[in-house]
Amino acid sequence: MKPEVQAYLTNQVVAEHQEAMDRLREVILQNMGEGFEECVSYGMLGYMIPHTLYPDGYHCDPKLPLPFANLASKKAGISLYHMGVYADADLLNWFQEEYAKRVKGKLDMGKSCIRFKKMDQIPYDLVGELFAKMSANDWIAMYEKNYKR
Repeated sequence: MKPEVQAYLTNQVVAEHQEAMDRLREVILQNMGEGFEECVSYGMLGYMIPHTLYPDGYHCDPKLPLPFANLASKKAGISLYHMGVYADADLLNWFQEEYAKRVKGKLDMGKSCIRFKKMDQIPYDLVGELFAKMSANDWIAMYEKNYKR
């Protein structure tokens, strides 16, 4: 584990979220494919495609690696930002349908942000499946098609 990741987990995660954050992080790392790298970005845990795989970097700031997902402990809960559900309507629809089947209660979601306010209702298996559905190469292709100018 990178020192900045350990520092985030130690210093930025509130006690009530620690177990869920650790488990979400483990699920993400176990299910995302090769080519992604864990770091701290935008003040959160980040899952990026490094310059070694995608030298162009992020179009908004090419010095940054290409972002894919972030995980954050916030006052009101845990937020998972996943660019795949933002960019791919089929993936978004799949996630929304599966969430409704597996979790009691309404999905709290923005464009790319999935918010978990009740730690005992986090669908860890679904998060794992979500991360397994998009490879680094899939994300690069989608990013170049939809966002890179």
